[in-house]
Parts: sequence; structure tokens; C-alpha cells
Amino acid sequence: METKLHIEPIQNWSIYKGRPLLISGPCSAETEDQVMETARQLAALNKVDVFRAGIWKPRTRPNAFEGVGSEGLKWLKQVKQETGLPTGTEVATQKHVYEALKFGIDVLWIGARTSANPFAMQEIADALKGVEVMVFVKNPVNPDLDLWIGAIERLYAAGITHIGAIHRGFSAYEKTAYRNQPKWQIPIELRLRIPELPLLCDPSHIGGARAFLFEIAQKSMDLNYDGLMLESHINPDCAWSDKSQQVTPQALQELLGKLILRQPVSSNSKFLDILGELRGQIDMFDDQLIDLMEQRMHVAETIGQYKKDNNITILQNQRWEEIIRKVSIKGQSKGLSEEFIDQMFKAIHQESINHQIKVMNAAN
Repeated sequence: METKLHIEPIQNWSIYKGRPLLISGPCSAETEDQVMETARQLAALNKVDVFRAGIWKPRTRPNAFEGVGSEGLKWLKQVKQETGLPTGTEVATQKHVYEALKFGIDVLWIGARTSANPFAMQEIADALKGVEVMVFVKNPVNPDLDLWIGAIERLYAAGITHIGAIHRGFSAYEKTAYRNQPKWQIPIELRLRIPELPLLCDPSHIGGARAFLFEIAQKSMDLNYDGLMLESHINPDCAWSDKSQQVTPQALQELLGKLILRQPVSSNSKFLDILGELRGQIDMFDDQLIDLMEQRMHVAETIGQYKKDNNITILQNQRWEEIIRKVSIKGQSKGLSEEFIDQMFKAIHQESINHQIKVMNAAN
């Protein structure tokens, strides 16, 4: 279902010079020299649209570096005066908003911990009423699309129309190669719900390590994101926070030089004809999949009736483990990822259980 918000298209934003919109700078403002030298090097690339630096840093554990505070806003003001780059920072409270606006910060964003808190979001929205400013909302830490949209709606209700979203990945208990799981289907669904919403990707926080930045950035461009937020530091290995995910301005330039920017549409009639034919095949296979699922659920219902007649529980862990082991091996041999097979068959298994529960609870 599409969410009706009349958000200003990114093409009309004063900071937008073309795709990809690039927000870059250090994870944290540490010293005046560090901020200014990083800004000078990034400005010299002539590719950065907004210089970013964390002023207030929410940390998971106490006694970690939590930012230099409002003193750093003076440095960002100096960055804008010297380089001409618009500046941006993260805000998490009303006070942060007031302080950032007082120093002329051009772009604000709401972090993942804050966007997950409706009370905090409402306070920030109230602080922004009547203000002409650009605001991005990072996805909440947990994969909850409605919570993400709710945070955006609170800002919109406060009169902010220059709103965008930043996909920074989702926290998970299980360990993965990436720091945060991308769960690409969630920002894709967000775009379907709010088609004009500007969408940026934050490879730094998704990957958590320099080795993953390019592949994540490229995938986001292939999915037609509008831009990127990439952390850059003059000396990443000595950074006071998140040093593993930051790159030097030179490395950033090299990364951007490798990006392939593809077009979202084509007017080539031959391409469109072939694409239409291939999509027709996809539609046919989708119909067949639905028919197969229907047949599978009929068998599950028969099994449910048989269990009911013999007073046997629905869930059979040994059988489920056997299925997962078998389909994982076969799926990988067919070029399907283990993650996809796991998610798909968990969904199928849950639907089978739902059908068997109906049979179990039906009156005799």
C-alpha cells in the first residue's frame, strides 16, 4: 500500500548535483585540525555534496567516546565558510536540533536508535516545526518498515517536505560478514510505499569494514538508490570511533571511480521487447509456484488430519531438520543462496503449520 506523502523530489533539493548524491566525512569530529583537513581533501575531489561529521555519538557501552559536543559545530561552520560544502550531522534530541540549526547546519539525519523511538521522533519533529531544513531518517535498528515510515510521517506532519531515508542495515543477534544485515527487501518496499522518497545507502554502517564498501555501494546503485553516505577520515586507523569502516579521501575517490551507474529506464525498443518476453516467462513461473504451493498445502492439511486422528503433535523437529538439510544442499547446487533457501522454507514451513493448526482445531 502506497503511503501518500507529498515529499519534495530530490532533483529539487539545493544540495543535489546529480546521482549519486554523496554525503561524506569522518564518523566523529575529533579535533579542529582533523575536521578541517578532511574537509579540504574531500572538497578537492569535487564529488562530495555534503560534508558530514558526528558531533554527538550514541555509544552502546558507557565510557566510550561520545563526541565532542557543540564545540564541533563551530568547526563545521568553518568548513562551510572555507570550502563552500554544505554540512550535516546526526541529531537525537531537541537540544541537538536547536544547536545544529544555530550553527547553520544544512542537513540533519536521525540515527537508527532514535528513529526506533516514537517519543524521541516526536520531540525532534516538534523542534523542527516551521524550519526549512533537509532531514534524512536512518532505518530503525530492528527490521520494522512501519516504524521507519512512522518516523518519516512524524517529520512530514511537522511541515518538513525535504525528507529522505538512509538505509544503514539492521542489527541481528547472529553473526554475519557484515556489521548490519542489509535486508534489501525492506528499503525496496519503503520505495514502493513512498515512491518519491529520496533514498541513500550507508555502506559504512552496513559493512562495518572497508573491504565491503564497494560491493554494498554498487548494489545500492544497481537498485537505483539516489545516493551514498560514506565515512571518510584523513587517518582512519587512528579514528576515535568506527575506524574499520572509514576510508581516506583518496580511497573514497578510487571507490567512486569504480562505481557503475546504470539507467533506470530505456527507450530501446529491442531491449523493451526482449525484457517484456522474459518478464512474461517470470509471470508464468510465478503462477506455477502458486499452484505448487496450493498443492503442497493440501498435502499438509491431509497430514494434519492424519496427526489429529492419531493424536500426534504438529511440530516434528526431526522431520523439519531433515527438510532443511536436504533443500539447502540441493538449493546451493542450483545456484541459490543458503540465506534464500532458509528464509523461503521457513516461510513455507510456517504456512504448513498454520494449515495443520486449522485442521487440528476444526470441529469433528
